[in-house]
Amino acid sequence: MATLRHIFAHFATRTSEWAGKPVTFILALIAVVIWAALGPLFAYSETWQLVINTGTTIITFLMVFVLQNAQTRDTRAIQAKLDEIILTSSAENRFIGIENLDEEDLKHLDRLVAKAAKGQIRQQKKAWEHCKMNR
Repeated sequence: MATLRHIFAHFATRTSEWAGKPVTFILALIAVVIWAALGPLFAYSETWQLVINTGTTIITFLMVFVLQNAQTRDTRAIQAKLDEIILTSSAENRFIGIENLDEEDLKHLDRLVAKAAKGQIRQQKKAWEHCKMNR
């Protein structure tokens, strides 16, 4: 099972990297232009419409899972890096794990951190003004 997970993770990473490239957009655009150009040949029939609808629906459906997998792994990696920075710095360890808080708790914490940051800015301004006055 771990091998299957590894294979899917590798596939998801490669697919998300490929999907984000400009050449992929160009290829998709070319496919839509070709489909549109074939409209008169097929008399804009329901089958002609069904081709693009089915194709885009299937691709979109599958890409949701692939991109979500890649994004979840990226988020976990970033979170681990941030936790390591917190642990090795003078930052407060209580911030580790806050990604598991509910929305209301996160908003409250955000307000507290913003308030603390404003206080630090004021202290830094006072210290800077004091330094300038002593020159």
